[in-house]
Amino acid sequence: MEARVGVDGGSAARKFLHQHQSRPQQPQISQVGTVPQLLAGGIAGAFSKTCTAPLARLTILFQVQGMHSDVAILSKPCIWREALRIVNEEGVRAFWKGNLVTIAHRLPYSSVSFYAYEQYKRILRSVPGLEDHGGHSHGDTFVHFVGGGLAGMTAASATYPLDLVRTRLAAQRNAIYYHGIRHALHTIYRDEGFFGLYKGLGATLLGVGPSIAISFSVYESLRSSWFSHRPDDSTVLVSLACGSLSGIASSTVTFPLDLVRRRMQLEGAAGRARVYNTGLFGTFKHILRSEGFRGVYRGIMPEYYKVVPGVGIVFMTYETLKKLLSEGPFS
Repeated sequence: MEARVGVDGGSAARKFLHQHQSRPQQPQISQVGTVPQLLAGGIAGAFSKTCTAPLARLTILFQVQGMHSDVAILSKPCIWREALRIVNEEGVRAFWKGNLVTIAHRLPYSSVSFYAYEQYKRILRSVPGLEDHGGHSHGDTFVHFVGGGLAGMTAASATYPLDLVRTRLAAQRNAIYYHGIRHALHTIYRDEGFFGLYKGLGATLLGVGPSIAISFSVYESLRSSWFSHRPDDSTVLVSLACGSLSGIASSTVTFPLDLVRRRMQLEGAAGRARVYNTGLFGTFKHILRSEGFRGVYRGIMPEYYKVVPGVGIVFMTYETLKKLLSEGPFS
């Protein structure tokens, strides 16, 4: 998740406090303009991905095991053994292989995701019956869920070729076929055509929509509930804790789709033979049949280790930067 998220703490909090003065108060965050929102979202996503890049690469390597290997002879996944193999064969810097394209992808992806989420919430709350009621109504939960899903799909569609390149660079081991972002984009276009840059987009949209929707709605619900019981707690720490829990929830539900999309992104990579020729659902059935139920959750443990700090850092950084930027020259 790859995660993927944003928060609207300003007008909603003020309206809530005005209508419910007797309830515990949540911290207020000033409204910010478009530029601060884009900056805060982009920096938060890039910073989080850089911090968790080693675990992200381990997740990808585990996810693609069995794609070109005999499943029967695959060893039991071991995070530490695979990490030592990377250090011994490729060096410590290999943990950040593909991180430059990850940052190039995350800056626009997170910016669009956060900004689109705020806009979709505003649009949805203009629909009769979905007005904001302080984060405690079923309508507000619906707004968070649908707004988050639409924001994730919008951001994923806008930045998908960079996501595909990131996966292929991270999946490379000793044999180097793609040399950087520009070379990878050119080579994929040359070998696989224009639509090769969007290979696996269907699986991505099916996964990222629910993933971001769950992440946003769980985060907002937990944060609202937390502050209603403990209004004096640190906003930063609450954002970190609630973001981590929301990341676990979204990853657990959508991980099989993420695994399928990774494998579809690697179809035909580096001139290798195609493995799956039956589309999204055919690929899913093929993995289940050949690798069993555990096959669609291959790599889930490094994903958990990554998502707990990763999503927490995203929310915490976004909240902090949005507050700082609202007081700066962009406000």
